[in-house]
Amino acid sequence: MTNSHTPTVDHVAKAIKLMGAHEIRVRLGGVSRQRAYQITSRADFPEPVADLAQGKVWLTEDVEAWMKVHRRDVDESDD
Repeated sequence: MTNSHTPTVDHVAKAIKLMGAHEIRVRLGGVSRQRAYQITSRADFPEPVADLAQGKVWLTEDVEAWMKVHRRDVDESDD
């Protein structure tokens, strides 16, 4: 008999990775807060998934995908 509480492949959720403004600044090579704000305010930048009291947060995979297209100068080995 199978334990109904044992997760199966169908029930294992993918971990959600988020980035805030600070992580985006670091990932963009240490840009200033003002520059990070300019970049995250662009129409082609991904929409944040939430606007918390501490600031906006984005899905890491969305930010990384945007960076691969728009910021080729950023080192991609930091994954």
